[in-house]
Amino acid sequence: MVKVGLTGGIGAGKSEVSRLFAGYGAVVVDADRIAREVVEPGTPGLAAVVAEFGEEVLTADGALDRPKLGSLVFGDDERRAALNAIVHPLVGERSAELERAAGPDAVVVHDVPLLVENGLAPLYDEVVVVDASCATRLDRLVRLRGMDEQEARARMAAQASREERLAVADVVIDNDGPLAQLEPQVRRVWERLAG
Repeated sequence: MVKVGLTGGIGAGKSEVSRLFAGYGAVVVDADRIAREVVEPGTPGLAAVVAEFGEEVLTADGALDRPKLGSLVFGDDERRAALNAIVHPLVGERSAELERAAGPDAVVVHDVPLLVENGLAPLYDEVVVVDASCATRLDRLVRLRGMDEQEARARMAAQASREERLAVADVVIDNDGPLAQLEPQVRRVWERLAG
């Protein structure tokens, strides 16, 4: 088994690279998706979040009100640490489960947005960083995701710096250009990993 950590700053194109890897046959373990699953209604994760933050983080139908929770933890290191202490262990358990189920010959790509911030690089055989300039990322967030510029800049600033991500990279995939330039880079990385 080859364990790959895939990361990149918001707007860099990590999701597209993850999709390409999956298309080639990688088992993709998506930390963001798992983080949503572990706090779905009826889960111990959601119960723990409500115990920590109160009933006001629930929607009328009993689901997690992500914008409300985000407003409580964004910019408050202590509250964010409390949330992470609940969610991260649950994500880690589920990720390990999916990895074990992949089989001994699999290439398992862990799609982890906060890989650098959480010091997770040593857990992987290879770290692949999807890189794009700050200007490109900002443009994508505003133009493609509809964020206002101030929110986009705040999200970017809350993550590890470009230099910090590049410092842990075994492989850098340059996604500053058009999509057509991305696929051949990802294919070369895949061929080496799967070879």
